[in-house]
Amino acid sequence: MGQRIHQRGEVDSHPRPGHRGTGPLNPITWFHEDRKRARTERDPCAELCALATVNADGAPEIRTLVLRDLEDPANPTEGTRLAVFINDSSPKWSAMARVSALAYFPVLKVQYRLSCATAPVPGALVHGRWQDRPEAPKRMDWYYARRPQSSPVASRSQLIEEVGELNLPQPLVAPPSARGLYLLPFAIERLDLNQPDGIHDRRRWHRPDTGWRETVLVP
Repeated sequence: MGQRIHQRGEVDSHPRPGHRGTGPLNPITWFHEDRKRARTERDPCAELCALATVNADGAPEIRTLVLRDLEDPANPTEGTRLAVFINDSSPKWSAMARVSALAYFPVLKVQYRLSCATAPVPGALVHGRWQDRPEAPKRMDWYYARRPQSSPVASRSQLIEEVGELNLPQPLVAPPSARGLYLLPFAIERLDLNQPDGIHDRRRWHRPDTGWRETVLVP
């Protein structure tokens, strides 16, 4: 049949490729475990995702963003959630209610596709994490108040000059336009290219209720 239902707390008796544990496992847990392995192996893509949206004209758009692990004060029992930080001056901000994220870990030869709803990250959490950003991205976040993200500029030299001339607030804090969104997956697909028999392992999960339903797919 190719399908199994995994409710919370159910022990999965079927070993998973790349999973060494024997306890219950949902695809989000599996994602975090794979990502931890990628970080251990110093995978350069372990901190990134490609985020896809559809713009107001119906055209797909995609960009690379840092994929963050954040706590959710409103749901402390859920552990860390996936999240992205963006600036609300960006044209993509209005298209972020529903997104698709792709994460690929080359050292593992494993790809994830996540279909997600989104929810706002509390401003205090965004602004606290913002302090960890390097100086140049901080200046750019404040520059967006002058020129919104994706707006045209005459030249790169003008851009660098204007960013350097900014009068930043003291003490330096995040601008109101610095925002964050939790990614809340409702469907997840995992593709493992690293199979000894050469046949890729592809699985899809969706969550119609409180549990995840798994389907094995032809790769």
